[in-house]
Amino acid sequence: MLRFEVSVEDLLRSRFALSPALDLCLLLRSLAGQGRPLPRAWAARLQPAFERLCRETELNAVLALQTPLSGPNFVAPPPRGLNQTWADDLAVIRATPLEAARHEIANTATGPSADDPRVRAVLDSTDAVPRIAEAMDQAWHELLAADWPQLRAICERDVVHRVGVIGEHGWATTIESLHPGIAWQAGGIEIGFFRGGTVSLAGDGLLLIPSAVVGHIGAHTEDPWPRTLVYPARGTAALWGGQEAALQRDALTALVGRSRARLLLALDAPASTSHLARSLAMTSGAVGDHLGILRDAGLLVRARSGRSVLYRRTPLGEALIGGSD
Repeated sequence: MLRFEVSVEDLLRSRFALSPALDLCLLLRSLAGQGRPLPRAWAARLQPAFERLCRETELNAVLALQTPLSGPNFVAPPPRGLNQTWADDLAVIRATPLEAARHEIANTATGPSADDPRVRAVLDSTDAVPRIAEAMDQAWHELLAADWPQLRAICERDVVHRVGVIGEHGWATTIESLHPGIAWQAGGIEIGFFRGGTVSLAGDGLLLIPSAVVGHIGAHTEDPWPRTLVYPARGTAALWGGQEAALQRDALTALVGRSRARLLLALDAPASTSHLARSLAMTSGAVGDHLGILRDAGLLVRARSGRSVLYRRTPLGEALIGGSD
């Protein structure tokens, strides 16, 4: 069992962040058959480009550093916050000192592909860091960049939801809602399906990272990462198929129209116009128009949260969604 000891100071310092580089590594592991299988439609769309990149670039050197559970820290550096971008991560990767990279490569490049002469030539070269960074950048732009605005919006909505749970129910309920196998026990967070003993947060708090790719809970317990939990963001499954299946509910779609049905179904947690537009690949103007109509019909309400205006379903809207099941 893994247990994080949590103090009051830790709760005050716990925070959320996004990690594009980590999601890219998780995606590459899945496409290489080392991680959680991707939704079928997504995998089918990405697989040809992934296989071409393996042939035409030095992506196999990146894959040689990945295991089903982890990879070197320098290819997935710790994120700073919710505004983290791929450009931020790439700059940190490129700035990795060669000796630090070589130390991590020696500890992680242990799989069969690491013995491939072409892979070994990259990993042992004096310019290994820029070559690995370039391969990752090509993979980002061809495999993940087009979907990232939607995936990022889903992660941001997840954070809005979790912050709401903290405000209404507290940290214990929020942590336990991340996964059925996580429990808040006697002033600590316990994850029964992990090994790792007891880890003190030491007053630095816990970093929580929603991921659009991971299908299970992940954890970082050693430097240079802060103590971290990575968890599946709410709504990702709907993006890759569940939502489209739900839209086949003929009665709901016929009653309010396809676009408004999508919005109603997407509002399982409060969201802003911009988050909905990005996650559903719709224009902000169209989303705003539809939200106004649904609000006038009594299906939604809105409330200001900081600088954002968040929409949520009313009891009537919930009943309409429930009645379409």
